Amino acid sequence: MARTKKVKQAAKFRASAGLSVRRKWLEIDIPQRQKYVCKKCGKKSVKRTGSGIWECRSCGYKFAGGCYLPSTISAKIIEKEKTETAVEQ
Repeated sequence: MARTKKVKQAAKFRASAGLSVRRKWLEIDIPQRQKYVCKKCGKKSVKRTGSGIWECRSCGYKFAGGCYLPSTISAKIIEKEKTETAVEQ
């Protein structure tokens, strides 16, 4: 069987998709399938259940997040601003 060092799981698309497309797909797919730390219980058991829906397999906590990651860049910026205003007050 052939090796797939460059594109790993994206090898299922074969040569018809092209290398650059398969690499871009990997940038999205690998983080999407990882487990993340739960904000409620602190365990590394958050998995994606649907588009933008994330669920902790340990405590059952469900929340809406980004489509491919549990927290988006804009959400992180908002949280940072909230903590800064809380410190000022």
